[in-house]
Amino acid sequence: MTAPIERRVGAWLDDRSETVAVAESCTGGLIGSLLTDVPGSSAYFDRSLVTYSYAAKRESLGVARETLAAHGAVSEPVARQMAQGVRDRAGTDWGVSTTGIAGPTGGSPEKPVGTVFIGVAATDSPGGGPATRVDRFEFDGSRTEIKRSIAEQALRELRAGIDPD
Repeated sequence: MTAPIERRVGAWLDDRSETVAVAESCTGGLIGSLLTDVPGSSAYFDRSLVTYSYAAKRESLGVARETLAAHGAVSEPVARQMAQGVRDRAGTDWGVSTTGIAGPTGGSPEKPVGTVFIGVAATDSPGGGPATRVDRFEFDGSRTEIKRSIAEQALRELRAGIDPD
């Protein structure tokens, strides 16, 4: 049986002596909860910030007011700034972000319920310098199911960043 994603991510981070911080909006702390379910996670897990409001994203992560105004909270640029902001403020090797619509209301034709942007920011890219990747996903289910799907996908995206093979 395959270990849960949070255990596999923890093992990869621990083996590499790397650390992660998380900026969560729609997942409300679930990623941090999953990571801290793993014994020994204090070796690699720094923090999870729940930045649900525009003000929290600006004040805690440095997301630009102009970015929020131009694109809205559920967007690629905001997820990018969230991941970079939490990585930089925590001083970790990795920053992960989630911003989306867990439902059951709040969706639109362009961004239906279940839409999320997941950001992964590394301190180094193969070419040197910081590297950030953001992907859009859509999940179905109840609010609780969507949040769980987003949290697990965020950990898969982090794992892909750590070990792209």
